[in-house]
Amino acid sequence: MTDQRWAQLADHIATRLEVTADSRVSIFVNDAAALPGAHALIQAVTRRGAAVQTVYTSEFAEADALAAYDLDQLAAPAPVERAAMEWSTVHVSLRAMLWPEADTSSIVDLPQRLAALRTAKGVVSTLRWQGTRWAVVRVPTPDWAARINVPAETLLNEFFAGALDDWDANRERWQPVADALTNGAEVTITSADTDLTLGIAGRRGVLFAGDANLPDGEVATAPIDNQVDGHITFAGTAIFAGQVFEDLRLDFAAGQVVDVRATRGAEVARALIDTDEGSHRVGELGIGVSSAVRQWTGDLFIDEKILGTVHLALGRAYPECGGVNQSSLHWDIVKDLRSGAPGGGGTLAIDGTPVVDRGHVVWPGLS
Repeated sequence: MTDQRWAQLADHIATRLEVTADSRVSIFVNDAAALPGAHALIQAVTRRGAAVQTVYTSEFAEADALAAYDLDQLAAPAPVERAAMEWSTVHVSLRAMLWPEADTSSIVDLPQRLAALRTAKGVVSTLRWQGTRWAVVRVPTPDWAARINVPAETLLNEFFAGALDDWDANRERWQPVADALTNGAEVTITSADTDLTLGIAGRRGVLFAGDANLPDGEVATAPIDNQVDGHITFAGTAIFAGQVFEDLRLDFAAGQVVDVRATRGAEVARALIDTDEGSHRVGELGIGVSSAVRQWTGDLFIDEKILGTVHLALGRAYPECGGVNQSSLHWDIVKDLRSGAPGGGGTLAIDGTPVVDRGHVVWPGLS
């Protein structure tokens, strides 16, 4: 029997995205593991009278494409995906968590090819956030759970808890953090391997509470483009663009990445950062505030919501935060500030007032 929580999630998405009989809804699905969510969503929007189209956006052949296609082919956005996005007034992407299995290490010019592919995906993403009411749903899979030695049921339960949370109550609890970012001038992130300062004066703190990303739970802003200085280390393993990165360290000066180091993935990281002019800068600073999501997974989309984490996104800024940085890249990279995390616990403060202090959440109402 299908888990009834999928139907609850579909109704939540359709309500939040204001689906009506006049809506044109596109649904992207990347793997069979996400089909229960897709089927429930198709039913939910059809019952509201909306037109709906579903596109299978498979990722399994991306390694073959990276090996076979030239840079121009890789940088060309998928025409069916682009057409679907241009047709839509509402869009939902259901993205199953897929661990990278293909060995791409022998591909000639892999970093440049990977950056070209991200450019193509960035065109479609820009059409999504500029032209539709949208949501992206990150669906856990048994395979991913096995890779990180966590029971699949644990990941699925946290997924639903973080997607079907009490969003009205959360908005009330999290708003003071957003207000502090709006009214603040500077954020500092410090730990044994990190010392980073980000200017935020004049930018806006925005809540992400169940509307666009599921699971959800973050407060974000857009740092001043030339006011990010110092270094930050993202200890441990993270997955992005089908690649594995370990112990990634970024050095910043006057807002730009000036040095990249990593135990694994440094060359690929440098190529992604060189995607375009805007990808050298931080488009987003986010603070995870969800107490429903606790398990560190290595998946950036999930981990950035965990209470006690912080993340930077290189590249495109959210205009609602007052950001102006433009790029085809939006790469969220998450640092765990909790006690016991790789690299040890750390501190994030807004104008000297801690939100997370030495791995413990100390902001009133969050812990």
